[in-house]
Amino acid sequence: MASTRAWFESVAEAQRRARKRLPRSVYNALVAGAERGITASANVEAFSELGLLPRVAVELPVPREQATTVLGQRIALPVIASPVGAQAVHPAGEVAVARATAACGTAMGLSSFASRPLSEVVAANPRTLFQVYWQGGRERVARVLEHARDGGAAGLILTLDWTFAHRRDWGSAQIPERLDLRSMLRLAPEALARPRWLLEHLRGGGAPDLTVPNLAGPGEPAPSFFGAYGEWMQTPLPSWADIEWMRERWGGPFLIKGIAHPDDARAAVATGASAISVSNHGGNNLDGTPAAIRLLPGVADAVGDQVEVLLDGGVRRGSDVVKALALGARAVLIGRSHLWGLGAGGEAGVHNVLEILRAGIDETLVGLGRRSIHDLVPQDVVVPPGFSVVTATAPGRARVA
Repeated sequence: MASTRAWFESVAEAQRRARKRLPRSVYNALVAGAERGITASANVEAFSELGLLPRVAVELPVPREQATTVLGQRIALPVIASPVGAQAVHPAGEVAVARATAACGTAMGLSSFASRPLSEVVAANPRTLFQVYWQGGRERVARVLEHARDGGAAGLILTLDWTFAHRRDWGSAQIPERLDLRSMLRLAPEALARPRWLLEHLRGGGAPDLTVPNLAGPGEPAPSFFGAYGEWMQTPLPSWADIEWMRERWGGPFLIKGIAHPDDARAAVATGASAISVSNHGGNNLDGTPAAIRLLPGVADAVGDQVEVLLDGGVRRGSDVVKALALGARAVLIGRSHLWGLGAGGEAGVHNVLEILRAGIDETLVGLGRRSIHDLVPQDVVVPPGFSVVTATAPGRARVA
């Protein structure tokens, strides 16, 4: 169907609408990447290097099958909303994402730095996976895990691909520590230039909340975003023994996000993880890391069917999803794509983005002559020589292609 005021036909159009609707600082925070933004751009561009090998005159069912299972959750399409903190693009924030993903029959990740409580989000979508960092040591982490369990999280996501605290600055605007009078006066011209966004927030209760309720201790006020961020920055990085302890302490579905190297994929399997996500934090970590889709084949080869493999980074079209699935992923996570939908149209905008991807997956399956996403094989994708950066060899080693 053609685009209308209430509907857009592509993720690129969602991005354009979000840019027009959001204050400059808010929009820039969505597109920013680390340092020069090399990895952020590479995540998207690498998909264009992959071709698809079409088939014709194949009898296919209508519709083609897209349902799968991730972390024990049955989802209607192989696309999950990735956890993203402090969603100031819309006053309903993560609750709007939860409602949209639930309506589309899929799951979502909720950041521990989210602006809405886990219980509210789970009420809107029971297939909510709670995301955590290694923050404050084992005692502190244990309290966060109890919060996730008490809040009804369907699974846990441990993020390991965000370790560089001071270089996430490519194109990014300054985020105030708190929205005091001085900050509001500084940002007022941007907000006034986007009256629809400002009116939405005024009707929704006021300025965006920069506290993180899911990291508050029992009986304690929610810490500020930067207060919690500071605690995380000062915590030594976890060992694989720490990660195994966390997995055992949680005792449920457990996804490790941020795997790039086959050796790390094997180590994740050894901890007993249920799933891993091949990810570079959307280009917001170590700039110069190869695109996630380039890393996927080597990681998938290294672990085989020992663990569920997901991909996070650069997905903008249904054909991108199909390429990732054919090269070894069970499903993908999307971050910027669904946030652009949220910025463009709130809950309806997120729903719109998911339906665009669902339709694109179906159209690509038809072009490939595949009845189901489960029928996809690597031979459906035309992969240029040298595309896969790291390939698996013997355990404990890796070979650069």
